[in-house]
Amino acid sequence: MMFYERIARTLLGSPRSRHKVRLLFGARQTGKTELLRRIVPPGTTMSVDLGAASVRRRFEVDPARFGREARALPRAVRHILIDEIQKVPALLDEVQSLYDERHSRFDIFLTGSSARKLRRHSANLLPGRSHVFRLYPVTLWEAEGPARMSWPGAEPSGALRGRSAGAKPFPAQTLERTLLLGNLPGIRTETREQAAATLAAYVENYLEEEIRREALVRDLGAFAEFLRLAALESGQQVHLSRLSQESGVPLASVKNYYQVLEDTFAGFWLRPYARRGRKRLLTTPRFLFFDTGARNAAAELPADRRILATEGPRLLEHWVGLELIYRAGYLGRGFSVGFWRAVSGAEVDFVWQSPQEDVPIEVKWTARPKPADARHVEKFLSEYPQRARRGLVICRCEEVERLTERVVAVPWNRF
Repeated sequence: MMFYERIARTLLGSPRSRHKVRLLFGARQTGKTELLRRIVPPGTTMSVDLGAASVRRRFEVDPARFGREARALPRAVRHILIDEIQKVPALLDEVQSLYDERHSRFDIFLTGSSARKLRRHSANLLPGRSHVFRLYPVTLWEAEGPARMSWPGAEPSGALRGRSAGAKPFPAQTLERTLLLGNLPGIRTETREQAAATLAAYVENYLEEEIRREALVRDLGAFAEFLRLAALESGQQVHLSRLSQESGVPLASVKNYYQVLEDTFAGFWLRPYARRGRKRLLTTPRFLFFDTGARNAAAELPADRRILATEGPRLLEHWVGLELIYRAGYLGRGFSVGFWRAVSGAEVDFVWQSPQEDVPIEVKWTARPKPADARHVEKFLSEYPQRARRGLVICRCEEVERLTERVVAVPWNRF
């Protein structure tokens, strides 16, 4: 199998995490297991796949068995990999006991596709003993090298730019395919027909494996209807009461279902922009599904280019928002993404927040941007002159164009 370069590989292998338990969270099929298999040598690793029913039952009955097996390993085994740790939360106590006893003996790696069961069981997340990482769908940084960033403070650090021996960047793909089929690693290597079928199966498996089997909600039928409507609304400000009325799901359940999506890394809340000394202009957040392809499949939209006539602008905005969220996640503390919407009607799709500055970003479907497309970005720059000095309009233009003295238009695949 071809292995493509993942940014998280250099983060997970960083010397600063040596002798720490490394927890890798992410949605299903983002490549967590494959990534760790590339980091830990197979001949020196004890692997525990809790996705396998027989393995899971063995440790559910006797969690302490894990510690006994680990302590009996030969000295040549230096790594321990536990996949889907949320399926047996009690193993975290055993991991802690092993770590406290001999923290320099093993490098321990854990993966998880849901934080909900861990939280519900008040699982021990190894405070002071672990470093937590996230893995997302493929970013522009992982396709043909690091993307060209247009503002200070956002360019990948040396560690993020580093490449691992034998790994290749993901091949570029068209905007049409990106919007329709998304950026899950496996999906990018399939034909359009295969990818569409895989995404449909992905949603079904998510409902069956993550929701029903883990008993995260009681009424799977109501959750399935909520999932379809929430996917259609993805990227917009969330109106819980309206969604409750349209889906027939009680308001309290709608709130709980959004929490389920967040806990299983199937989506992200986007908060209104706020800086110290400024009140939030609008407090209703937006919710974005974690991948445009998964969003379309959940919304039961066909992977047909004709839907771009109506869905194209929303999908482009949605994808740009995800790309920014992923980059902020990889860059770490001090980086975040919000949006800005004033009572007057002025709005900016996204605000990239870094330690150096905040950058307003507007997304336009046009291939021929005009200065008028930058008017709300300019208004934001005037409102926050201490933090914001430049802005972007991301669109389908072919080359970078200067729209105003402070705002440039950037092609969708070059920001």
